[in-house]
Amino acid sequence: MPKVASLSELNTLREKLLEEKRSKIEKGVSFIVGYGTCGIAAGADKVLEAVKKLAPNSNITTVGCIGMCWAEPLLDVVYPGGMRVSYMKVDEKLAEEIVKAALNGEVYKKNIVGVIDLNKEFFGEKQREFEYESLWNHDFYKKQVRIVLKNCGLIDPESIEDYIAAGGYKALAKVLAYMKPEDVIEEVKKSGLRGRSGTGFPTGFKWELVAKQKDNTKYVICNADEGDPGAFMDRAILEGDPHSVIEGLAIAAYAVGAKKGYIYIRAEYPLAIERFTIAIDQAREKGLLGENILGTSFSFDIEIREGAGAYVCGEETALMASIMGFRGEPWLKPPFPNEKGLWEHPTVINNVETLANVALIINNGYKEFRKYGTKESPGTKIFSLAGKIKYTGVVEVPLGITLRELIFDVGGGTLNEKKLKAVQTGGPSGGVVPPDKMDTPIDYESLTSIGTSMGSGGVIVFDEDDCMVDIAKYFLTFTQAESCGQCVPCREGTKRMLDILTNITEGKATMKDLELLEWLAKYVSKASLCGLGKTAPNPVLTTIRYFKDEYISHINDKYCPTGACKNLVSYYIDEKLCKGCTLCLRSCPVGAIRKEGKTFQIDAEDCIKCGLCVEACSFDAIKTKGVA
Repeated sequence: MPKVASLSELNTLREKLLEEKRSKIEKGVSFIVGYGTCGIAAGADKVLEAVKKLAPNSNITTVGCIGMCWAEPLLDVVYPGGMRVSYMKVDEKLAEEIVKAALNGEVYKKNIVGVIDLNKEFFGEKQREFEYESLWNHDFYKKQVRIVLKNCGLIDPESIEDYIAAGGYKALAKVLAYMKPEDVIEEVKKSGLRGRSGTGFPTGFKWELVAKQKDNTKYVICNADEGDPGAFMDRAILEGDPHSVIEGLAIAAYAVGAKKGYIYIRAEYPLAIERFTIAIDQAREKGLLGENILGTSFSFDIEIREGAGAYVCGEETALMASIMGFRGEPWLKPPFPNEKGLWEHPTVINNVETLANVALIINNGYKEFRKYGTKESPGTKIFSLAGKIKYTGVVEVPLGITLRELIFDVGGGTLNEKKLKAVQTGGPSGGVVPPDKMDTPIDYESLTSIGTSMGSGGVIVFDEDDCMVDIAKYFLTFTQAESCGQCVPCREGTKRMLDILTNITEGKATMKDLELLEWLAKYVSKASLCGLGKTAPNPVLTTIRYFKDEYISHINDKYCPTGACKNLVSYYIDEKLCKGCTLCLRSCPVGAIRKEGKTFQIDAEDCIKCGLCVEACSFDAIKTKGVA
């Protein structure tokens, strides 16, 4: 792989690669398999093997997630002329039908989710009219603005040529050829880009603090230790467009004067690690990493460090401790990383999404970036939608969009059209908010005002079947287990809070325990050393704030209204509704349902409260009541 020695050579290479891509599109039918972690989990590996077997002489490519995790596995067919037809929920049998039709020059008409015009995507041509609806007109995409995710699902993440053809490394070449480090920082500052995790600290200001330090050794770090339950935004970028992160990290290094960078990826992301490793090797071979990049005096390289499996290592100082080979524990601040970070040298730490925005700002200018979002929170934000929602997946929307728009317009509303009960943003450190807060704009300040946070971007939807006390217990169980144990408020406080929540869900608590729980939550939040302890009480505080009636029901009535807390419910059959169909009798795994007269009864002593009888009953005759 020959090295690229200058900006002009990069531009020449891009033009050549685009011409090759156009030629490849025109030659014949080709196939694309969605091959991110979500696709593989749904069976994409079997689909890929089926396509290879059926079309051994065709061009077959794998790509990262295009965002539609709910539709996986995805198989796309590219026809001569640039029409890319996307098929959803493909299995081996359906893949056979699709491939056979495509090889005969036909379009298989079932399971089409939409069409992408590759001429518009890659060559900037006017959108063509096709017989089938554009994929981007699907409800899932209508309110999205794909800027950071523009390449994900469209280019081969293991091909640097694909990235360069799509405009990759143009921003790096631009800053090295025409911009001073201070110019780069000023452009990022003007853009208003805020860190796409935590509290949203201004990125340009963070870079400026490090750039001003009088130290010949500086470092830049990409924090890819995404550990929140229900969060997979960073994974989607790393698996679908790894070079965008490398380019952003290299520009950050140039701006602050660093020659060495690290990316800290959680070990549970093997595919992301594999693709990022390939991308680094390719960038080195092309001369876009290493010594004298693009023929300039700027030298920079990146090293991958796999996370040690500890959630707390997502905190910047614990992450640096882990990189240096120490136990992943946060340290007291000040000094801050911009003064003393890795090996006591000034260090910039940004997360994956933040860095993926950088090249776009350099290429398009800060004004273009600020066209989206709000004055204080400009740009877009990537969210992962999970839980009881119709369209689970990765989405990118302008900041300022409301929670209601995100959940119902983009996410399609709740699964099975059940009533929305709550939404959690910000992962286990975020808050749980009720339906009457759904018109809250999504920006850093607005979310904080209702007791939650932006966090990394995980969004989990709960419906009427979810118990908020049990949900608070679940997230506190996670953060308590992930506490590094270094400071007493977090180590002991979260444990005591979890004990109280457990007692509440088992009917062993009093109202005084609830008062103590709330006091402890506020104390732990104020007194903990790092962000994990300071935010761990958020699910508890917000569920008490917005769903206190459920806590009172658990404590006073010894009853869980949703039936999630098994110790606080007993099942019975309403004789007026029972039709004697025997479905419940046949579904019970322990024989706890017995016929008495014309109807049936449930033996409370034998019942294991599995809920299978409730699911089996077609007449809503099986009810729950408290145990008091």
